[in-house]
Amino acid sequence: MKRLKTAAERSERFQAILDGLDRMYPGVTCALKHRNAWELLVATILSAQCTDKRVNEVTPGLFKKYPTVRDFAAASQEELALDIRSTGFFNNKAKSVIGAARKILADFNGQVPRSMEELIAVPGAARKTANVVLGTAFGIASGVVVDTHVQRIAQRLDLTRQSDPAKIEQDLMRAVPQERWILFSHQVIHHGRGPCVARKPRCAECGLTGLCYARDKTA
Repeated sequence: MKRLKTAAERSERFQAILDGLDRMYPGVTCALKHRNAWELLVATILSAQCTDKRVNEVTPGLFKKYPTVRDFAAASQEELALDIRSTGFFNNKAKSVIGAARKILADFNGQVPRSMEELIAVPGAARKTANVVLGTAFGIASGVVVDTHVQRIAQRLDLTRQSDPAKIEQDLMRAVPQERWILFSHQVIHHGRGPCVARKPRCAECGLTGLCYARDKTA
């Protein structure tokens, strides 16, 4: 697709991208299984450098063994690391989850905080994790989740020229209406797990291929 020159053309293309995502992924939400904000926070911490599928295999048993925030706060780091070993980076993740539980008990009366400023002060909850929890658990549009899928697809669609996740998020927050931030994040993440994979994207299956500038297009 040739690059568009006028602001009106670019705006029309961007709306077509949003419409295409709506057709492909209507009403999609977070793939991590959870029953409350705390469980979502734990699952999101575990999902770093790990697939949601693997996390969803681990968390049912994990939440049965540690049913409350207080149970996680009292856990042995060595034992918890073994419990989550299959998610990778298990020592660091165990430390973060226990630290998060203790912080939430000490500073937030055992409740996951509902503001970006408070949540990013919790161990293991950087901005991406905080956006997932605030958006999915509380419906708070605090920003756009920028994981590896969102970063890749935003660059392929020329929605950003940045490589730093914080700068990519700022570009997306300017482009995407705030009332769509939560849904947009989920849609793009699902798209990255579907046809728009990192290597050899399946462009023939993609509803956005006619709007895409990617150099590695396969169709």
